[in-house]
Amino acid sequence: MEVTTWLAEISGRLEQSGIGEAVRMTPALYPILESLHILGIALLVGPALAVDLRLLGIGRDVVPMTIVARYLLPMSHAGFTVVAVTGAAMFIGIALAVTSSPAAPWKFGLIALAGVNIVIFHTGVYRTVKSWDFHAQPPLRAKVAALVSASSWMGVVAAGRFLAY
Repeated sequence: MEVTTWLAEISGRLEQSGIGEAVRMTPALYPILESLHILGIALLVGPALAVDLRLLGIGRDVVPMTIVARYLLPMSHAGFTVVAVTGAAMFIGIALAVTSSPAAPWKFGLIALAGVNIVIFHTGVYRTVKSWDFHAQPPLRAKVAALVSASSWMGVVAAGRFLAY
């Protein structure tokens, strides 16, 4: 079976599911999901970008990296949860349109890249944060992780906008 045929079959089944039908047929549900999705994006990307800026060295003499992470990353986690739930529901409602969009592989690929970057960062260079937590230039690997993170999340947002058209 060809990949596009397989993907179209799965997408069609998702759309015909109870959730897919509810998302499409319940008045105002899709706009409510979109609104919550945008709120989740703000909660995810805003704090993530602030962390990325700190990793790039901005504010290194003002606030320790561990404090930035402690207070901002939980907001990003909450935002990711909202985005994942609302995004999954919207996807199920219009799966065929999403999977046929050229923006879909970009959006999902960049989400995967951001996730891999997070894992590599937290299991790698962040373990040495005590040596560069405050008043010290973050290591190159932390800066690279910040650039990958910021670029990935901005790309996810842009690709998401292209999914709508």
